[in-house]
Amino acid sequence: MSDDVARGRWMTIQASRFAGFALVVLGILLVRDVVDIAGETNHLIGYVFIAVGLLDGLIVPQVLARKWRTPPA
Repeated sequence: MSDDVARGRWMTIQASRFAGFALVVLGILLVRDVVDIAGETNHLIGYVFIAVGLLDGLIVPQVLARKWRTPPA
């Protein structure tokens, strides 16, 4: 595997972690009524963002790393 491919995969995993963290923070802000995006459904959307952010930040990087792992020689 070339360095460019490895670097791209690493960046994808890091971007997934960052996006998950950002979704969790936004979800917390929605639940605490600091940010108003959807009016009455802020709490529901906030909890959904927290759940999706946790999946995106914790599970997706592991799945990608396992999928892209170099097979043993």
